[in-house]
Amino acid sequence: MRTPLRHLFALSLTTLVVPTAAAAMFGAAIPAYADPLAGSAATATPAPSQLGPEYAAKPKASFEVGTLHVQVYGDHGRPVILVPGLAGGAWVWKDTIDELRKDHQVYAVTLAGFDGTAAPAGDESYFDRADASLAQLIESKKLQKPVIVGHSLGGTLALRFAGEHSDLIAGAVAVDGLPVFPGLDAMPAGQRQAIAANLAQKMGSASDEDFKAQQLGYMQKIGVIDPALAAHYAPFNARSDKQAVARYMAEDASGDWRPQLAKATVPVLEIVPYNTPDAQMGPMKATQEQKAAYYKGLLGSAPKANVVAIAPSRHYVMLDQPVQFKKTLADFLHSL
Repeated sequence: MRTPLRHLFALSLTTLVVPTAAAAMFGAAIPAYADPLAGSAATATPAPSQLGPEYAAKPKASFEVGTLHVQVYGDHGRPVILVPGLAGGAWVWKDTIDELRKDHQVYAVTLAGFDGTAAPAGDESYFDRADASLAQLIESKKLQKPVIVGHSLGGTLALRFAGEHSDLIAGAVAVDGLPVFPGLDAMPAGQRQAIAANLAQKMGSASDEDFKAQQLGYMQKIGVIDPALAAHYAPFNARSDKQAVARYMAEDASGDWRPQLAKATVPVLEIVPYNTPDAQMGPMKATQEQKAAYYKGLLGSAPKANVVAIAPSRHYVMLDQPVQFKKTLADFLHSL
């Protein structure tokens, strides 16, 4: 009998993630690889608006809302809120922003603690505060039915928001982000929480050099296909506060927002990356159709959910396949 795909995800997660500190968001995690760039990586963390050509130029406005740093682009059309993933920043969306700003108001947010921003103070749930901050952004700026687009952990936030606040948005897009961590979806809550706590402890206790090495190894093996892109963008992730990264990761890995997502009344799109060589390695072998079906299953009973696969691509679909990604997103926005 063929092993169910979720069990293969679980096996991959257990054998690769739990013993290491380099946790991956919705992929697998990998051991800390030696980072040849670590010695030359910048130690200063300038403000996101000063980080150079990888960021969309000249935002219309920049401000803070709750635990979000927000940059605004474009001046007309349906609002689109872009939420990066674990340790990410607005740099993830540069090409997307450059395209969307032509016909949309774009609100590119950075979660507190990521990309050189200060980590949230206090012990309250980071996920709860991010969710409340997104609602505050929409309400305080009087955004009319925006679409939330999130990558990885940001995609999880987008799906959760769609389930809890469908009245505030027109739709949600998750780019390799899901309402429950793949491989942990069949586990009881207590077991997920124990795994999440172990991951957070290992990542949070890593040295600065090990954290940089983890980010490079992650980008090389999970993040993107092109090694040059991996080497270029890994230092961007390494600018994030490692304690904040560990905390967000633990909340994501321990959570299960399928019950909330089932209440979503707006269209939801899940974008699934697929890369054949990766899918045929190790214990986890799956066709593109099988992976898409597995993701569809994790969306549960969300009434208006659809799944689209983009290949060849790894976790950062917008970097590996920018043309396909922008077309897929445009098609969804035009359908609303």
